[in-house]
Amino acid sequence: MVNFDPKIVAFCCDQSGYPAADMAGTLKLKLPKNVEIVRVPCAGRIETIYLLKALEKGADGVLLFACYEENCQFLRGNLRAKGRLSYAHRMLEKIGLEKERIEICHLATNSGAKLAETLRRKSEQLKKMGPNLGKI
Repeated sequence: MVNFDPKIVAFCCDQSGYPAADMAGTLKLKLPKNVEIVRVPCAGRIETIYLLKALEKGADGVLLFACYEENCQFLRGNLRAKGRLSYAHRMLEKIGLEKERIEICHLATNSGAKLAETLRRKSEQLKKMGPNLGKI
């Protein structure tokens, strides 16, 4: 699908993902067209339902940008996020949707280039998978 620009919802932790997204903007790094950045206090605050609701509302993919495991300000927030992601993957498999549509990426505050590259890679992956046809 040449004209398909996947919609990606990127939940960005206030301590890592959001500063990295800000840096990507400051550096004027090219991001895919349809990215919606959602700022959250901690990746661990994202309940599984929000990951799935993003897909239900029309996102083709969801990225969760979190701190590195040993670097969470809230100690275990990113570990909670990882567990919720695993649960979301099991839910997607049960309903026949590719679990690769939801992914976690660990970042530092100065990882603007990594954030931009992860979004581009996810966009390309989703282009190959095709649009989310709302199976949720």
